[in-house]
Amino acid sequence: MYYTVKVRDTLRVPPNKFDENLSLVLAEIARQSFEGKIDPDLGFIVAVTDINKIYQGKLISGDGGAYYETDFELLCYLPEIGEVVTGEVVECVDFGAFIRIGTIDALCHVSQIADDYFRYIPKNAVLRGDKSKRDLLVNTRVRARIIAVSIGKSAIRVGLTMRQNSLGAFEWIDEWKDDLKKSGTSAKEAS
Repeated sequence: MYYTVKVRDTLRVPPNKFDENLSLVLAEIARQSFEGKIDPDLGFIVAVTDINKIYQGKLISGDGGAYYETDFELLCYLPEIGEVVTGEVVECVDFGAFIRIGTIDALCHVSQIADDYFRYIPKNAVLRGDKSKRDLLVNTRVRARIIAVSIGKSAIRVGLTMRQNSLGAFEWIDEWKDDLKKSGTSAKEAS
């Protein structure tokens, strides 16, 4: 889930930036310090969105920089178990597919792609279902549900499933909906 959070931190402005716009300098320093980082509580920090308040600067003896306590907002992504996400397949390997969901590449294990056994065909870099003959390949748009999340110091690992109704490649979902229409069953009744 994407969300914004307000934070307060002390940022150091180097002396060579003293003649520049303080708000812009602090925004640049905050971006360099926070964007692209992973925090166990916040998740993946996507962007510094606003500088809200800058407090009185402080000097420390022996340090040429100035320190400003600053309030700013962060846009973060923290995947939640049970969350339904859309993404794009970025890589197929023998044990599953890596799917880019926003800022993270998540893994959908071969056992979680569909109610079928999927084999990896290295020649085409594709995962193919034994019974359905459906292919899952790079650039395929999919809908999946998050079933596992692990946040470490340098990575967020996410496990996905596409085995439920209304999940999988969008092409498969459309086929499923068409089959329901033909049978006179609603999607709600089929779930």
